[in-house]
Amino acid sequence: MFVTDWLRHHPQHYDVLSGWLYRQFPYEFSAQPLADWQAEFAAGQRNGDWLMRIALQGGAPIGCAGLARDDLPQRPDLGPWLACVYVRPEARGQGLAEHLIDEVCNAARARGHARLYLHTHDRADYYARRGWNLLEHFQAWGATQHLMLREL
Repeated sequence: MFVTDWLRHHPQHYDVLSGWLYRQFPYEFSAQPLADWQAEFAAGQRNGDWLMRIALQGGAPIGCAGLARDDLPQRPDLGPWLACVYVRPEARGQGLAEHLIDEVCNAARARGHARLYLHTHDRADYYARRGWNLLEHFQAWGATQHLMLREL
């Protein structure tokens, strides 16, 4: 059994989650030292640039999904974004990612947003099955990326 909450209510987990994301998405974050990314990530929790929804089991984080103001420097005209969806390997296969994604979508809708964007290089099929539409392909970080949209 897990519970979900906003990461800002659990600042003791900032470094753990930012470390996960740094390792899971190195093409985006590894250009800067881990300590710099951790500071940026923590600041984003406080100022609202990165609102992370987390799943906790026994008080320990097991997954996350973010509502980001800006997640693609090449497209400052778009936003907000679903960003940094990650579930620990031992917690996968239980619908946790989908649950967190739905909570982020609901939070965006509650804030008055009509749509949410994401980019992925390897999970476009997963998101398409869950109501996301492909807008375009683009090249970034040495791979073809898929820009997707979900109407809220």
